[in-house]
This record gives sequence, structure tokens and C-alpha cells, in this order.
Amino acid sequence: MDGYTFAIVALIAVALAFDFLNGLHDAANSIATVVSTRVLSPPLAVCWAAFFNFISFLFFGLAVATTIGKGIIHPDIVTPAVIFGALMGAISWNLLTWWLGIPSSSSHALVGGLVGAGVAAAGFSSIVAWGVIKTALFIFLAPIFGMLMAILLVIITSWLFKPVAATTSDRVFRRMQLLSAAAYSLGHGANDAQKTMGIIMALLISQGLLGAHDPVPFWVVISCQLAMGLGTLMGGWRIVHTMGSKITRLTPHQGFCAETGGAFMLFGATAAGIPVSTTHTITGAIMGVGAARRASAVRWGVAGNIVVAWFLTIPASAAMAWGFYELTVLF
Repeated sequence: MDGYTFAIVALIAVALAFDFLNGLHDAANSIATVVSTRVLSPPLAVCWAAFFNFISFLFFGLAVATTIGKGIIHPDIVTPAVIFGALMGAISWNLLTWWLGIPSSSSHALVGGLVGAGVAAAGFSSIVAWGVIKTALFIFLAPIFGMLMAILLVIITSWLFKPVAATTSDRVFRRMQLLSAAAYSLGHGANDAQKTMGIIMALLISQGLLGAHDPVPFWVVISCQLAMGLGTLMGGWRIVHTMGSKITRLTPHQGFCAETGGAFMLFGATAAGIPVSTTHTITGAIMGVGAARRASAVRWGVAGNIVVAWFLTIPASAAMAWGFYELTVLF
């Protein structure tokens, strides 16, 4: 294997490592509610989520991969150094927030990484303004939509189950949470794995190994879905604790509404090709079901700390990516 081929293979391996860490970091998005309500044990929950993460490519198109590959920075400035800087910036931020137990966005870390490395390579003209603006808008819109959907579901299901005995209702929602957790895992796998597909596609196109209008190769799809599924299997227990119990205490009814509301949000965003944060979406949904019970049920101080991390993610990962790009060029 010559040096050029080795560099390409190594970068694809780094991209898949990011995908694995994405699954590890964001496992809480899919399993926090089902674990905190004790519907599934942690080992069973991660297996359940990982399976639906993996098969999600069977149900959705690849519009998000196109947005990441072509819609954040201009494809003509993409080089191996830019890809390396972007991935390392995103990985570094993910590892830091995972260690601190902060449910930040892997998606926005990757977008920030692309912006930072792209600007370092070619200045601010490298940015595709609308793609970044659209992604940044959903820092606010994803949790709001997730919250509103979850509150609406709490209202509807509370009315439907009003005449049902509490024990029967609890038993039904425990079973239904298996379906809602599966749905959220499908949405998570579809939206997030495609971001790594977009990165690999941008690399292959920039090196002339694929045409700009070629479809995503099947081996790229399977590799990314598998890496994310394996990462989810490893869990992300620090963040599970934050998501599942520190924001608000959840019942099976609330867990079902949070996951289902979040899943609807992810399905719509994935179909529209919008790279949203699954972390923001489920956090907003969990806040929504807590607030639907009473506003004081939500620990707003914890929620506020999480929101601060959301605002920091893109600039922090961009700065890290800038630094990694400069190191790559230097050496």
C-alpha cells in the first residue's frame, strides 16, 4: 500500500472512529428514558437501540449525507487535511463532553469541525452560508419541536387513558416504550450515521475516487451504520444518568411520549435532509413531559447547563478543528 492509499484509508478509519464515538456519546438519546423507567435493563436497552440504529438505512434516504458532504463547506476546498482537522475537532469535543457527562451534540460538533477546518484552509468564503444557518437554527428548533410534540402526546394519551386503571395504564406504556425506543433509535441511526457518510463521500469526491453526482457506495453506508451500532452497544452511562434522571423523573407514560415526540421530529428532519441534533431533540422532549406534569418537575438548573453546552459546541469544535488542521499542515 503506497502512502497516498494509506492516508485515504486512515482518514476513513478516523471517520468511522467518529461514528463509533457518536454512537457511544449519543446512546443516551435512545436508551435513557427506557432505562430510567426500568422497562429494560441497561444491557438489553443498548442491544435494542444498537439493532435499530443499524437497520435504519433500510427506511430512510440519504439526504442528510448530501447536506454534510456538500452543504457546510464548499466541496472544492476539501482536502485530506481539512477532513482530518474536522474529524479530530469533533472527536475531541465529543470525548470532553462525554467525560463530563454533558449531553452535547455530535452533529453540531462535526459541523463546527468542518467550519473550523474549512476556514483555516480557505477563509470564510469556504462556508456554505445557508447550510450552516439551517443547522444553527435547529439548535433552537429541534428541542422546541421535540418539547411541543412530547407535551401534545402527554395531553392526548392522558385523555385517552383517563378511564383506565393506573396499574393497567402503566403496564401498557411499559410495552409501548419498547416501540417508542425503537422508533427513536431508527431516527437517531438514520440522521447521525449519514453525517459520517457525508464526510467520507466528501473525501472520496475530493480525491477523484467518486464523481460529484455518484450515489453513496453501499460499503460506506454499511460501515457507518455498523460503527454507530457498535458505539451504541458500548453505552454512554455518564450521559444516560444526566438524561434519564437529572433533568426530571420519568414514568413509562412520560418516557413513551418523550421518545415518540422526539422520533417524529427526527423522521421529518431526516426526510428533509436537515442534520439535527438527536441530543437536543430528546432533551427538549424530556423537558416537555416533565413540564407537562408541572414546571417545578424539571430541574431547570441542570437544563440550563446543558443549553450552555449546546451554544459552545460549534465554536469550541471549530477552534479545535482549526488547531488540528494547522498541526497537519505544519507536519
